[in-house]
Amino acid sequence: MRVIVGMSGGVDSAVTAYLLKMKGYDVVGVTLRIVSNEGEVSRCCEIDDARLVCEKLGIPYHVHNCSARFSQCVIDPFIEAYTQGRTPNPCVVCNRRIKWEELMQAASVLGADYIATGHYAKIEKLPNGRYTVKNAASAKKDQSYMLCRLSQDQLAKTLMPLGDLTKDEVRKIAEYAGLHVATKAESQDICFVPDSDYAAFIEERTGKTFAEGDFVDTEGNVLGQHKGIINYTVGQRKGLGVAAGIPIFVKEIDAGHNKVVLTNEEDMYAPGCVLKDVNYMGLPMPEENAEFDARVKVRYHHQAIPAKFKREGDRLIVTFSEPVKAVAPGQTGVLYDADGCVLAGGEIDR
Repeated sequence: MRVIVGMSGGVDSAVTAYLLKMKGYDVVGVTLRIVSNEGEVSRCCEIDDARLVCEKLGIPYHVHNCSARFSQCVIDPFIEAYTQGRTPNPCVVCNRRIKWEELMQAASVLGADYIATGHYAKIEKLPNGRYTVKNAASAKKDQSYMLCRLSQDQLAKTLMPLGDLTKDEVRKIAEYAGLHVATKAESQDICFVPDSDYAAFIEERTGKTFAEGDFVDTEGNVLGQHKGIINYTVGQRKGLGVAAGIPIFVKEIDAGHNKVVLTNEEDMYAPGCVLKDVNYMGLPMPEENAEFDARVKVRYHHQAIPAKFKREGDRLIVTFSEPVKAVAPGQTGVLYDADGCVLAGGEIDR
């Protein structure tokens, strides 16, 4: 059976391709070019590395240009969210709208039965007949959170061979297979902002500058001047430049009034949140006003905690079992069952 492997140029996708070939699959490597000719970053090195891996494995290799869709579906909404005072998670959007949609399109063109990626997660079909993503064996590398928006059709056609492996084991496999990327460093940044300077990227991309405004406390008292709202995110403590005598944090970004609200640590805890644009994965959409229990993560490195949920239209009302610090609108809330399977995921609205 033929499988399209999304090749990023890193060790994870390289070992994915190797393992699938060893299992007897007809493997084809595909790299998605996600930046235009005038792009913000160059991916030439990643493409060269992916091509060399495919040559080493003796498998076909293709580069698929989807820079226009990436700009429209990922970069533009990312910028829009920041200018509205929200904290977006572009990787969650990219996985469904770009990586999976484009790889499945490539699979259709190339006559493949499956697509595969180097994510650290597992795909399972539950007793209710629905597909879901499950925690990887390696909690340190688990990427199930980032995959919460994948559709049932996408999951049914996806293979993830690294779900039971650790990063060290993957590197050892790459070394054994003679793959030159065995020791290649991991990328820690958003791919289109490699230096993590989001504000500079947004200003360069839009050609706009963002005016200074007031830092205020929760009662509206002016505490100082901020450098433009795109420089801040909810939960931020460092780089505020305000002397308050106690640790203070960004509690809220009021884009409409160009204000950044600061408060003490105790006031940063929320009893719950509201999720919108919810994608139901292991869980079928509940009945209107139905209530249920699950565990929830409100950011990638957050430890999932018990919570109660109530469906109201296209939203889920979430009540945490204990208050959670720095819940940021724009981030993603992901629901898990007790076995680590993703039940649903949506954007934190408030």
